[in-house]
Amino acid sequence: MAKTKRKLPAKTIKYLEKAGVKHELLEHKTVYTAIDAAITMKKKLDEVAKSLLIKADKDYYVVLLPSDHNLDMEKVKKALTKAQAKQVKVVKIPGEKLSREVLKIKNDAMAAFGNLYKLPVLMEKKLEKVKKAVFSSDSYNHSVEMAVKDFIKLEEVIVDSFAVKKKVKAPPKPKVKAKKKASTKKKNSTKKSVKAKKKK
Repeated sequence: MAKTKRKLPAKTIKYLEKAGVKHELLEHKTVYTAIDAAITMKKKLDEVAKSLLIKADKDYYVVLLPSDHNLDMEKVKKALTKAQAKQVKVVKIPGEKLSREVLKIKNDAMAAFGNLYKLPVLMEKKLEKVKKAVFSSDSYNHSVEMAVKDFIKLEEVIVDSFAVKKKVKAPPKPKVKAKKKASTKKKNSTKKSVKAKKKK
């Protein structure tokens, strides 16, 4: 069977090359979530940025946070109120249809680069602790790895704390191994009792 040609993230590539920022384009299987991207690329969850579109009153923002974190809407509200120097009353995540209209995309993925959509970027402070992070591109098969400090400078990012770590279920450990260990302990104890009898 012939391999299906994966669509390159043309907008992102053009944007980064024009900006002259050092970056690496990573190709991977089709993924729709940041956690799946981290698992596919064998990266730590805090090294992969999740990209979301939010609406704060009448304004839209691209929001970035570690893949294993969720938004705390009250903290987002506080962060944007501080950044805008005006009270933000309502923060929400728009539906998929509205998001596509705002971003002017049809079947493409949402990139982490707000400048592509002429939107400001809000980033969780925890991502600053990572030297290099993986950011989403306008393709489900490609991601961009680059220095976080370069990303912040390029996008003129608003950095604040507004994310809460969510519990990611670890795969259950097989019970068979535990039984084997228990049985070997029993064997060892029977050997010891046999040795003890011989000494007597």
